[in-house]
Amino acid sequence: MITRLAFFVALLLLPLAADAQDGARTATLLKSLSSRAELKPLKTVIVASGGRTIGEQGYRGHSATESVNIKSASKSIISALVGIAIEKKLLEGTGQKIAPILKADLPADPDPRLSEITIGHLLSMQAGLGRLSGPNYGRWVASRNWVRFALAQPFDDEPGAEMLYSTASTHLLSAILTKVSGKSTLALAREWLAPVDGFRIGAWERDPQGIYLGGNQMAMTARSLLAFGELYRNGGKAADGTQVVPSDWIVQSWQHRTNSRFSGDDYGYGWFSREIGGETVHFAWGYGGQMLYIVPTLGMTVVMTSDESGPSARTGYRDALHALLAEIIAVGRPS
Repeated sequence: MITRLAFFVALLLLPLAADAQDGARTATLLKSLSSRAELKPLKTVIVASGGRTIGEQGYRGHSATESVNIKSASKSIISALVGIAIEKKLLEGTGQKIAPILKADLPADPDPRLSEITIGHLLSMQAGLGRLSGPNYGRWVASRNWVRFALAQPFDDEPGAEMLYSTASTHLLSAILTKVSGKSTLALAREWLAPVDGFRIGAWERDPQGIYLGGNQMAMTARSLLAFGELYRNGGKAADGTQVVPSDWIVQSWQHRTNSRFSGDDYGYGWFSREIGGETVHFAWGYGGQMLYIVPTLGMTVVMTSDESGPSARTGYRDALHALLAEIIAVGRPS
């Protein structure tokens, strides 16, 4: 009888032992990264598996509790707020036209194509308006009215055509959320995402009209970004079971709608997707290497924060972070 009881206890403990082994391998890997020249900008890495943190490491004096500018990784948060707004009937859906909502800021003689742009086009970067990211970002944020400036841009493509990555698109979403709710985007985030334990937005830049910058200049800790990632990994549910983001919105957000002309990665509603380490990975990506990776098949969420003073794409640093994720997947994959 005792032998049989011991056998069943051992069976129950096997998953715990496996988790501990995976955690030990992950922790060892993370500790070894400080000596890698290609990862010099790296500030922190956090790895969670099955809802439990199995590795957390800071580099060169940084920690996962310090505030960082998550840059364009915040576009995924704007997307979540849009999904919740649709669920709450503040917005009709992704097919809703934006011109009637933003009519006060339309040009005096608007291009007829402005009336064709939808919420979904802004989410997937397919509005067709000239890009206001990269070299055009500075003149946009130097303007007196960011919403009007964005809507006055000449069309580089038709609405619904190729992806034209532009922070102005997500800023228009922030303006729309503010218009339809009567509350600031920050107030909505704090209210609607309140059930998410550990989630908090710190400083966040606003435009001259007081609208919070949709998709950039948002301060958050790595742990807070992990909490947001865990929300998506868990089908939109907080740890207490509260359905915060509709589960079907997550499916829609990760659905392939277009592709980045720069990386070739799939893009949905505020999320990139690609295969890394043999697994399908959905990720938020901010300038400098602010990364939130979700690997649904492994129940894994990974956050990486970096020095935000330099680019990550053309330097090869972003690819180094993708390669690091592949290593984390390899050591964390069940044997």
